[in-house]
Parts: sequence; C-alpha cells; structure tokens
Amino acid sequence: MRSLYRSLLHLYPAGYRAEYGDEMTSVFLEAHAETADCRVMTQAIFGVRELGGLLRGALREHLRNITGPYGSALFSTRRLSMHSEFRFPKATVSLMVIILVGILLTIDKAKSISASISYSRPNVGPIHAAQQLMLLPALLIILAGACVVAVIAWGVMFALQRSGLHRLSDVNPAGEQRPSGKLSI
Repeated sequence: MRSLYRSLLHLYPAGYRAEYGDEMTSVFLEAHAETADCRVMTQAIFGVRELGGLLRGALREHLRNITGPYGSALFSTRRLSMHSEFRFPKATVSLMVIILVGILLTIDKAKSISASISYSRPNVGPIHAAQQLMLLPALLIILAGACVVAVIAWGVMFALQRSGLHRLSDVNPAGEQRPSGKLSI
C-alpha cells in the first residue's frame, strides 16, 4: 500500500510534488499506521478513500496548472465556501440576519404608521425651485464635512505611521551596543 501511494504521488505536477510530497507521504504513513490494527474492511475503506483522494487531488492540481487558481473551481466537487478565496467571517451571517430582521421590522412599523394616518390631509405637492436650491447647499456642506474628516483621519494615521516606523528602525533586537557606546533597546 505504501509503495502504491508513493508511486501514485508521481501523478501530481513536479512542483507540487516537490513542495508537498514528503508531507503527504508522512501524513499517509501516520494514518496507515493507525489503521494497521483494525479490521480488513476498515483497512480497505481507508485504502480506497486515500487512493481516491490522491487521484482527485492530482487531477485538481493539473487542472489548476492549466486553468489557473480560479479555473479549477468549475470542476470542484466541494462547496465554494470551502475555498480560502471565498471565506468570510462567521459573524457576517449573524450580522446579515440581524440587519434583515431590522429591515423587516422597519417595513412593518412603516406600514402600521401609514395605516394609522388618515387620508383627509391633502397630498404634498411637487417640490418647488426654492426648496430644491436649499437641498443642494446642504448636500455640499455634508460632502465638504466628510472630506475634512477624511483628511484629518489620514493626517493622524500618517503621523502615527511615521513615528512608529522611526521608532522601530532604531530598535536593535540583539541588544548589542552601537558604536556610540549606548546600549540600544
């Protein structure tokens, strides 16, 4: 079984085999040693599973070499969320559910408010030019304020970065003395 596994490793691309071949072999040998005392049926299932995984992995790596890192996702048997390039924090799902519930509650509240208002009031007419002119300066003031806040935040971050980098460039991790005779920490 070990020799068959080692010979089937040659199905992988040479670069992949050079990088991961020894690790794959050692993991296989450890897992094989754990099943050595098990029943024959357990050993057979283990062998079929490992050899099937080896063949699928070799095919996947050859496809990845041909199509690039994202092309092999077309032929993958795993879910897309299992690939590292598609991962997102687990809290994202919880936050999305909370936001959805909040939106649904808001819509329900808006419907109840709308139903409670009597329709005897006249409808609001179109927005006149004088009202439109007041809207534009308010939006410009908000935009200018956001730009000022962004510039201030950038200035603070730039100042912190420069001061931190200069301090780190003076650090001597070995604790040796500098030519000036002072001990650097």
